[in-house]
Amino acid sequence: MGRTLRIVAVVPHFAPDVAPTGIIASRIVEELGALGHEIDVVTSLPWYAEHAVAPEWRGRFVDRQWRPWGSVTRVYPFPTADKRNIPKRAAGFAAFCALCAAIAGVGRHADVVFAMTPPLPMAATGWFAALARRAPLVLNVQDVFPDVAVELGILRDPLVIRAASALERWSYARCAAVTVLSEDMRANLAAKMKDPARLHVIPNFVDAAGIVPGEPENSYRAEFGLSGKTVVMYAGNVGMSQSLDLLLDAAFALRDRDDVVFVINGGGSTLGEWQQRAEGLENVRFVPFQPPERLGEVLAAADVHVVPLKRGLARASVPSKTYSILAAARPLVASVDEGSEIARIAAESGAGIAVPPEDPAAFIDAIRSLLDDPERRAVMGQAGRAFIEKAATPAQVAEAYADLFRTLQKHSGRI
Repeated sequence: MGRTLRIVAVVPHFAPDVAPTGIIASRIVEELGALGHEIDVVTSLPWYAEHAVAPEWRGRFVDRQWRPWGSVTRVYPFPTADKRNIPKRAAGFAAFCALCAAIAGVGRHADVVFAMTPPLPMAATGWFAALARRAPLVLNVQDVFPDVAVELGILRDPLVIRAASALERWSYARCAAVTVLSEDMRANLAAKMKDPARLHVIPNFVDAAGIVPGEPENSYRAEFGLSGKTVVMYAGNVGMSQSLDLLLDAAFALRDRDDVVFVINGGGSTLGEWQQRAEGLENVRFVPFQPPERLGEVLAAADVHVVPLKRGLARASVPSKTYSILAAARPLVASVDEGSEIARIAAESGAGIAVPPEDPAAFIDAIRSLLDDPERRAVMGQAGRAFIEKAATPAQVAEAYADLFRTLQKHSGRI
């Protein structure tokens, strides 16, 4: 296994926060700890679900807890509910990242600093901590910024886009290594880096042991009035990246089918807008975020899951929910860019149907074809589960990071 590593991790979210990046970061850290490594985590107070600090964490500016493998220090995240208020969000991110940097930079020498983005300023936080701790910086890119923001129309000012792109390139140049989730993302970043050899593809793990196929008629269905229905579900963040209008279009097209219900399970900055747009559609249900330990039950409650991404985003992001859906043995309809990682997974696994982004007719046809063919749904679900059982486990992903960290110890001067 090699000698024990001393790791500083600066990540935007960490359990019990329900953000997908927090779930990923938490499991990687736990697995690294299980391998015997020492980790000091610097992160935010939980705030993701309501875009406000969770009630049980309020009244604290900094909180520190000890774990068997090290410590978790949480700081105030300066949350902004309105994602369209770019100046306010930027100021909040900057304040949060500066506070993280001040804390992460204090302490004894580390073997490596691990930072996760978005937000992109976390790269600068990691760089500062790496300088202070005399360690190489490894940056994990979950979503490519500013690409996602530009595609969504959040960033439109050419000067702001140029500044964000300059920060992106500056960030990559300060890293000993940059890890991405897919070959799509590697190609994206390689065009922006002087030394693409520092890029490494380490996919997010799949918890095939934690998420197992279950019966659809479960307590989740009973609690939310879904018993006896055929359920089409979107589960995840309800934000600007998702084309949930496609789901509402499908609900409208199938409104005369009493047996079908469309569920949006989650929360986010645009939830209120979608709730307003769904008024009058009696076959649409909104369910709030569920605790992480209930994820398997939520996934099992659907007959069909959807991953609807806006055009251009599938090459800059790989939603981790894709793998969880397949682990739960449920078929997937993905509205994503052709040739993207999600489209490839759907095709190679045989567990999903990929349609062009923002194409209501194709999306509805795919949904209808699965609703009318229960046997096909079952076959696709089994194929997805078989695909996932061959994928990287949390322990394997943690070991891949540990191997990378050990290699970089020899090149710490590159930061």
